[in-house]
Amino acid sequence: MRMLDIGEELRGNSYPGRGIVIGKTPDGKKAVTAYFIMGRSENSRNRVFVQDGEGIRTQAFDPEKLTDPSLVIYAPVRVLGNKTIVTNGDQTDTIYEGMDRQLTFEQSLRSREFEPDGPNYTPRISGILHIENGMYNYAMSILKSNNGSPKACNRFTFAYENPKAGEGHFIHTYIGDGNPLPSFEGEPKLVGILDSIEGFADVLWTNLNEENKVSLFVRYIDIATGEYETRILNKNR
Repeated sequence: MRMLDIGEELRGNSYPGRGIVIGKTPDGKKAVTAYFIMGRSENSRNRVFVQDGEGIRTQAFDPEKLTDPSLVIYAPVRVLGNKTIVTNGDQTDTIYEGMDRQLTFEQSLRSREFEPDGPNYTPRISGILHIENGMYNYAMSILKSNNGSPKACNRFTFAYENPKAGEGHFIHTYIGDGNPLPSFEGEPKLVGILDSIEGFADVLWTNLNEENKVSLFVRYIDIATGEYETRILNKNR
């Protein structure tokens, strides 16, 4: 698979929707994840990321303008021991609770499917980073409608053991803008990762469509110690 420049990928797509990146820094020392949200409606754009314990949650920037919290207010990032969970919806809680009961990542998601927002039927995308005894692996999942039909859910899980330094994978909800919005297709895209959290956050934020971008979360986790750095950027300030 050819490695893509994630800045170019974002710059060439006005509406990838919500996206997750997971990978490893070129020096091999840090596990990396990023999550961004975009919006076309006032309700979707009226959000910010805020810290919530070791994770984050979405919050209405102007509570008076919040019309429907069901698919826009959730915890995108939660930490369960040595596992970091990143998703585009309230399935974060489903994964957390399932894995806390010794279910696997994939088993935890069996009770969920794509979002009930027809005609888009937005895919649920999820990722998990696992760091233990100096070892690091990650997995990503997408639950999507059957080519736009809500009668069936297509489930895909991609697991990456001992990821290569400097490489990551990028999955997002939509191929691009449209009506209805076309769901992501294929396996997560291979992308390059930077050693600098500031540099990587800047590449992502500056290349997201200015009109549609809402918020960005980036975390770098030291594989040896488990200590982490986090950056949060919000368009609404």
